[in-house]
Amino acid sequence: MSMMIWFTSDLHLGHANAINLCQRPFESIEEMNRTLIRNYNSMVAKNDTVYILGDLSFRVPIEEAEVLIRQLKGKKILIRGNHDKNYDPSLFEGIYDFYELKGYYKYPIALMHYPMVEWPKSRHGSLHLHGHQHNKFEYNERMKQEGILRYDVGVDANDYFPVSLNTICEFFGLER
Repeated sequence: MSMMIWFTSDLHLGHANAINLCQRPFESIEEMNRTLIRNYNSMVAKNDTVYILGDLSFRVPIEEAEVLIRQLKGKKILIRGNHDKNYDPSLFEGIYDFYELKGYYKYPIALMHYPMVEWPKSRHGSLHLHGHQHNKFEYNERMKQEGILRYDVGVDANDYFPVSLNTICEFFGLER
């Protein structure tokens, strides 16, 4: 099996209030952390690359956050969100505020925690993947209907799982 590319964001590991604020179906912070890590690891293989578009953890000591992050498989690249701390850089292949993923689609794919109205090559078929808003999947469907190649990769919009580049391209009917 070939290496896959995955995206996720807004896990908010350790953040008890995320359960209420985002109407997540978990009874406790421990259940949320356990389920999000299990879901992630059920999809991601050791050699896969995962772009985490911010807000990995919140309201939890950095040492605890790093224990949780170490449980996540794959080669992790962090695109910083507004709640990310100065994690141990060795946990990631790279840490950025904005990143253009090149070589997997005919245009660079713009990765940022925050949704942008315009991004490089946005008028020419480039994709923009983001998190931050804690949307439901209907948001992604609305973007598709409006012809906007913008996709919320956050766990709240994707059944609490990471989403693959293949799935996103298929969703928009794009050829890789």
